[in-house]
Order: sequence, then C-alpha cells, then structure tokens
Amino acid sequence: MILTTVWMRGLDMSVIKSIVVGLIAVFLISACVLSPKKQISTEVLLPASPDAVWAILVDTERYEEWNPFIIASEGEVLEGARITNTMRPEPGREMVFRPRILVVQPNEELRWIGRASIPGIFDGEHYFLLKPQDGQTRMVHGENFSGVALWFMDVAPFEDNFAEMNEALRARLEAMNKTDSES
Repeated sequence: MILTTVWMRGLDMSVIKSIVVGLIAVFLISACVLSPKKQISTEVLLPASPDAVWAILVDTERYEEWNPFIIASEGEVLEGARITNTMRPEPGREMVFRPRILVVQPNEELRWIGRASIPGIFDGEHYFLLKPQDGQTRMVHGENFSGVALWFMDVAPFEDNFAEMNEALRARLEAMNKTDSES
C-alpha cells in the first residue's frame, strides 16, 4: 500500500487516468469479443407456395391481424431500411425495437438485425428462410443472438414465441386456402 501510494505520487494524474481508461477499454473489448452467442431455430411446413408465404411475411401492416408475437410492424421491407416492430413475448408485456433489414430475397429469405443501442451489448439477427417442398413451403424461422447481455439473459423462451408465430402463419394460410377454394 505504501509503495503504491509513493509510486502514484510520482505519476501525473493524466497518466493515471490514461491507465484506468485503457484498462476499462481492454475490459469492454474483451467482454464483447468473448461474449456468448445463442441461436434459436424453428421449422414448419406451410400449406402454400413460397410466394404466398412471402406475401404474408412482407405485408407487415397486417401483422396485427394474425401474428401473436410481432403484433405490429411499420416501415417498408427494403434492404438497409429500418422498420419498427412491436413484439409481445408474453401477455401484458410489449417491446418496441427498430431493426435494420439486412436481406430481402423475395420468396427465399427475409433477415433483419436488432440491437440494444450499442453493437455488442445485445444483438439479434432474425431470419425467415423459405424453401419449396412438395407444393408447400418449408420455413426455417430463427434468430442468432450475441452480446454481453446474454450472460444475464435467457433467450430460450423466444423459441415458444417463434413456434406460436409459425402456427399462426399456418392458420392464416389455411384460412386463405379455404376461402380461395370456396370461391
């Protein structure tokens, strides 16, 4: 303790501040680089072609009519654009986030990334992958999570939300198919 005090007296305060700032920066960079990563992936076979599934996924203004998880979405589905999504992960709890759309490949892939203000704190790259299969569509719906917040946060419950959304999408397609066949 005495040696530390004598040593610190000999240093300029600006040097001490620089050392402290440097140590904090090293800690934060290490935390981001070593932060955990988690993935959720669900799959569903949908009774429609990829173009019919795609039409519903990008018709974000109608999410409130059928989607129990992303209950509202505003904005154009264009690569690089920001949209505003309101999700309801559980009854009575809503969260608004503004992801940036990364990929828009009609009838194949829709992908966006949402962040908690600063990259590396909590990032979620959400995706929908569509593949034709025997006159239907195999949809892989998931999210890749990363960031230091994952040390304290459990993302596993989102898997149930994704599955509920998948089933609601299936029900919407079945209702549309039924309406079309009755016409």
